[in-house]
Amino acid sequence: MQVAKEYGSEYWDGDRRYGYGGYRYIQGYWTSVAEHLIRLYNLTNQSSILDVGCGKAFLLYELKQILPDLVVAGFDRSRYGLEDALPEVSKYVFLHDARQAYPFSDGQFDLVVSLGCLHNLKIYDLFSSLNEIERVGREAYIMVESYRNDEELFNLQCWALTAEAFFSEEEWMWIFDHVSYTGDYEFIYF
Repeated sequence: MQVAKEYGSEYWDGDRRYGYGGYRYIQGYWTSVAEHLIRLYNLTNQSSILDVGCGKAFLLYELKQILPDLVVAGFDRSRYGLEDALPEVSKYVFLHDARQAYPFSDGQFDLVVSLGCLHNLKIYDLFSSLNEIERVGREAYIMVESYRNDEELFNLQCWALTAEAFFSEEEWMWIFDHVSYTGDYEFIYF
């Protein structure tokens, strides 16, 4: 967990016990996600999207392949991950921590997405990050890890090396209500 939470080369491309065990671009892997977001949020070449916790920015790359004039931006706290972004999108991503205020104006983006990032924050940082997502985006979609029973909680605690937030669906819903998060969300389970 200590090595994984450095979000360096070991986390992304090192031994599997530290994280992904090799996170590389696979052509078409993110295409269906990109197409789904485009359809669901009616994105066009005149739209803008921010990816909070973009990692190596593979989703942003796929979005740009489909909508070349889409305005994209992404940030992550992993210098290593960002340095491994594909050249076509590397100029759109930057080093920033989701726990800090986002360097964007109110409503600057048509859509803000965060896939697999927010559960890595402590609850007080989670509140501020959700507020920032609300502030800079007109719409939002987040995906977080959760659990529905004791077995899934155990699996989450064993396998989610970087997670700080181990919340049930009901607890996540309480958090969303507490911060007045109005965007869309999805849970994944172990």
